[in-house]
Amino acid sequence: MRLENSEYRATPGRVLVGICIGVLVGALHPLTAAEPYKPYNAEAAKLKNPVASNPESIEAGRKLYRRHCASCHGATGKGDGGQALSGGEPSDLTDDAWDTGSTDGEIFVVIRDGLSADMLGYKDKLKDAEMWQVVVFVRTLAAKKTN
Repeated sequence: MRLENSEYRATPGRVLVGICIGVLVGALHPLTAAEPYKPYNAEAAKLKNPVASNPESIEAGRKLYRRHCASCHGATGKGDGGQALSGGEPSDLTDDAWDTGSTDGEIFVVIRDGLSADMLGYKDKLKDAEMWQVVVFVRTLAAKKTN
């Protein structure tokens, strides 16, 4: 098939330019468009924390955390408490994002229901308001993250 003068011809130079543009667009994509948050648990992500973050709720959450969570997750939340179930490694709660969800609702549901054999649920040990206070406190751990 013969191309007319007005038709596009894929010359080696044009192909190279096209590849370069594609690589450049691909490289710049993370800088220009942040990926939207994709919840681990979409239903849990819809839950809104009814407990306001203030000095009183943070302190209440800290006390509950020390009593119920620190033995596994560690005093500072780094996952170094040493009492993990099934020989697992507790989550580092100072991370900015977690594999099991990072919204308050997702964190609440993990506290309430647990994570299979890795973490027992606390629905029989803590009231909902107390679990929300733990969520409020846990949020402060990432803010205090040190390298």
